[in-house]
Amino acid sequence: MPPLASRAAAFTRPLHWGLAAVAVLAIGAAVLAVRAGDDKVPAAPVPSTATPALTVTVTQPQRATLPVTVAANGSIAPWQEASVGTEANGLRLAEVRVNVGDRVRRGQVLATFAADLLLADLVQIEAAVAEAEAVLAEAGGNAQRARDLQATGALSAQQIHQYLTAERTAAARLDAQRAAARLQLLRLGQTRVLASDDGVISSRTATVGAVLPAGQELFRLIRQGRLEWRAEVAAADLAQIKPGQAVHITPVGAAPLTGRVRMVAPTIDAGTRNGLVYVDLPPPSPRGDGLPPGGVRAGMFARGEFQIDSSEALTLPQGAVLQRDGFSYVFRLEPEARVRQAKVEIGRRVGERIEITAGLDAGARVVDSGAGFLADGDTVRVVERAPAAAKQP
Repeated sequence: MPPLASRAAAFTRPLHWGLAAVAVLAIGAAVLAVRAGDDKVPAAPVPSTATPALTVTVTQPQRATLPVTVAANGSIAPWQEASVGTEANGLRLAEVRVNVGDRVRRGQVLATFAADLLLADLVQIEAAVAEAEAVLAEAGGNAQRARDLQATGALSAQQIHQYLTAERTAAARLDAQRAAARLQLLRLGQTRVLASDDGVISSRTATVGAVLPAGQELFRLIRQGRLEWRAEVAAADLAQIKPGQAVHITPVGAAPLTGRVRMVAPTIDAGTRNGLVYVDLPPPSPRGDGLPPGGVRAGMFARGEFQIDSSEALTLPQGAVLQRDGFSYVFRLEPEARVRQAKVEIGRRVGERIEITAGLDAGARVVDSGAGFLADGDTVRVVERAPAAAKQP
């Protein structure tokens, strides 16, 4: 019987051979898999297509002539105001015929005072005038007879002198009574308060039944309905403003209008360092309330621009310029229909155009419509703007 070691070796030898065979088979399978992988051709990557974020139109900066302006603020005020009061003293106000806002003409009756006492005094004075006329007629007859008898010596020189003196005295008394009558007629005329000029009633303090002293103001009148804009302009800009220059004014709460510089004040306010510029507004409409068109009223606040000169500028439509975080931006169109946000500096605004002072060249293409919905780097679809329809003759 073989020894125990020999029997163990004989038993494990077939096991090693089986493990070796399994390893060989695994290596062969791996080699075949590698060869099979080498025979395959790798697929080409498929390019990805970006979806446009928005359909937009584009524009290019355009050269335009823009005005050089000086901006200012101020208030609308009457060109001139007239105070209409009473000259009669101690009379009762009987009737008021106008109110605030009424348009009046020169000489129009605005109010009347009770004239009963003045009429009674006038009758009395007229009677005194008639009496003085009678006295003068008698004195004149006596004086004429004295002159006729002077040569005959029938009357003494003293008597003749008395008759002549009585005639002169009677004539003077008649003149005095006639002057009193004229004065009373003048007082009677003062019971009718008349408009001193054409214009619009801006204020009224007259109250029916009030007994007023002479000089009491009853109405205030905007002469001729003319208004002006009193602009406060910085002292450094006053030298550029001349009479006759056009001014574009935008009152708060009324339609814009155009005025003309009438005068630049000769002094400057020491506190604000601003000077006043008086600008005439358009004349009142023949029909209406007698004030300038557009709903302008005295006391309104208004902003305005004085047109000093003009210059060439690079402009874009205002819709192409965005305001973000206190800065101005545009979206430039780059190759492959992508947009890039560009910071620009802006200047004057005229109508629908805005001046670009820096950050953009004249040949750039800029998103015109839809810029507010874009982000930096977006891909867009560009369409051509439809041509404007031809105007019919």
